[in-house]
Amino acid sequence: MKRVILIIYIVIICVFSIPMLRLDSVKAAENIQLYALSAALIDGDTGRVLYEKNGYDVRAMASTTKIMTLILALEYGNIDDLVTVSDYAAKMPDVQLNIKAGEQYILEDLLYSLILESHNDSAVAVAEHIGGDVEQFANMMNKKARELGLSSTYFITPNGLDASDEKGIHGTTAVELAQIMKYCIMESPKKEDFIRICQTRNHSFTDYNETRSFSVNNKNALLDMMSGVIAGKTGFTGDAGYCYVGAIEQDNKTYIVALLGCGWPNNKSYKWSDCKQLFNYGIENYNYTTVLDKSFELDTIKVLDGVDNEFLDICVKDEVGLIVKEEEKITYEYILPKTVTAPVKEGDILGHVDIYIDDEIIATVNIYADENIEKKDFWYCFKTTFLSFIE
Repeated sequence: MKRVILIIYIVIICVFSIPMLRLDSVKAAENIQLYALSAALIDGDTGRVLYEKNGYDVRAMASTTKIMTLILALEYGNIDDLVTVSDYAAKMPDVQLNIKAGEQYILEDLLYSLILESHNDSAVAVAEHIGGDVEQFANMMNKKARELGLSSTYFITPNGLDASDEKGIHGTTAVELAQIMKYCIMESPKKEDFIRICQTRNHSFTDYNETRSFSVNNKNALLDMMSGVIAGKTGFTGDAGYCYVGAIEQDNKTYIVALLGCGWPNNKSYKWSDCKQLFNYGIENYNYTTVLDKSFELDTIKVLDGVDNEFLDICVKDEVGLIVKEEEKITYEYILPKTVTAPVKEGDILGHVDIYIDDEIIATVNIYADENIEKKDFWYCFKTTFLSFIE
């Protein structure tokens, strides 16, 4: 009797604890009070949106634009390239490095100027060098945005100055800005160079003829506010207000925050308050969990016309880790044929497994054949029949 009572007690605790966990999580999200008009927190590994406030509203993005300028310059240029400054680049408004028409600079030096101090003239000089002119470079930026599946992002300038044309404003959404940063630090073939430049505290250089000297310092104050900062970029224009996009990594978890319209003068510090609040929300409410690895057990598949084996062993080769809340439900959907026909080679892709958090698909992983199975062909049948006669 005592055992029955104990079991009932445990069941009651489990039933009531799950809603409490969900309630605590909802309260944590509801307690987030932001200055930003639009904000997003995403998982840097999967791109899953963990929190958003007007995250799909299009707004001006100011100099956060320059993370796209930087990644394209790294992917399509050579950091040792020699860049010649045009009249147009030299006439860009503040913030400026104050480069002069006809001067020449090493591309990498201008990239430090672009990111650390957000110089608008350096951005245009870089864009003209990579794309031929600003318009062609903007086309490259928009092409990359489409490749990343970003439907609400539109670039006109390489520096983020307020602009508009018949297609709309130079703008993005908080969610899509975070997705651009995800590409830059997680997916681009030049991600290591991107991170290295974004993490540099200061950089000194000269023009190519060594007639002028410059020193630029990183304006990403978050580098000194939180541990594990990977990259970040500030921005401000009259239309955009203060903006920021940045990423941190802690305990196998990567978080990206994007803020748009986060106050206007004299509220320059609002973005740091919002950033820390969103990053801490992610760190405190999500844990890294391995949801699939090589030890994951899978059923066999029936093999037709196979030698010896009637069933085929299958496996996954990838490890998938996700950041999830305690109360979130992880489920799996297997997309596999009921049968396969021999021959089958070890390593053949037979299907895949979709991994869901609640009702949202988060990852897809291939399922492979885990052994070789030969086909029962004519010669196999002939040999088997012949041996049966002589035995």
